[in-house]
Amino acid sequence: MPSNDAERIAAIEDPYQLLRVATERLNAAQQEVTELSRLRRRVIQELHAQGMSYAQIAKEAGLTRGRIHQIRHTGPAPEGAFFGQGTITLITPLKREARQARPVVAVEDVAAAKRLEDLARGFDLAVELEHVPLGGDVNLNRPNLVVICGPRLSTVMGELYERDPVLEWVKEDVWTLHDTRTDERYRSGSDDEPARPIDYAYLGRLPRPDGAGHVLVFTGIHPQGTLGVVRLLQTELAALWGRVADKPFSTVVSTEYEPESGEPVKVELASPLYRHQEG
Repeated sequence: MPSNDAERIAAIEDPYQLLRVATERLNAAQQEVTELSRLRRRVIQELHAQGMSYAQIAKEAGLTRGRIHQIRHTGPAPEGAFFGQGTITLITPLKREARQARPVVAVEDVAAAKRLEDLARGFDLAVELEHVPLGGDVNLNRPNLVVICGPRLSTVMGELYERDPVLEWVKEDVWTLHDTRTDERYRSGSDDEPARPIDYAYLGRLPRPDGAGHVLVFTGIHPQGTLGVVRLLQTELAALWGRVADKPFSTVVSTEYEPESGEPVKVELASPLYRHQEG
């Protein structure tokens, strides 16, 4: 039997409108199938981690053991939901060019965004790209946002970071990250004399201003730290997902990098991974 949507679309008389609406509905249906497949695989993994055998899961779900194994090994991996569901919006900042004052995107931000986009698409997520405009006024009250931007370029982002109950950005002679629980302060090696090829970055999921969801956000004190977070996500996403899933958290990421290229050579968590309590 056709769905009510299919019947409604089939009744559209204008062929061009019918084509457009049918395409939009098909895209939405495909995204829904992807997310349901991801959810199904996630539930099987969680039940197995709790001690249930695949045979027990199959029996309780009314499926065959072979079907459970097939679901477990096919479809998008559950950890892709770390970024969001369906279509995620990846936002990087615009900066003002020093000479001609034109809005530009930093080369490192372009590289970080491209690598993260490729990673997300590998989990069957659609990706839309946006920029934080000059002045930093960005709408954070939207689902599935991933924002690469710090407080220096956006007061809106600065206010978002202030929602973190543990980590804070501090501007003194240079920008640093401060762990208020341990009183550890993280200062980029490039701001020292002599300079050292190490940078630190913030990575977290924080409440949206409207309280109706969360924003995944990260940025380095300097661009090398941003690239380090992307490397961490490329290599350790399953472990991060296992510890925080889609809940609010924050941590400091340490990146040792190659001085000439700025590319990460060693990336690890510098602070504890803090899981925030939701009120």
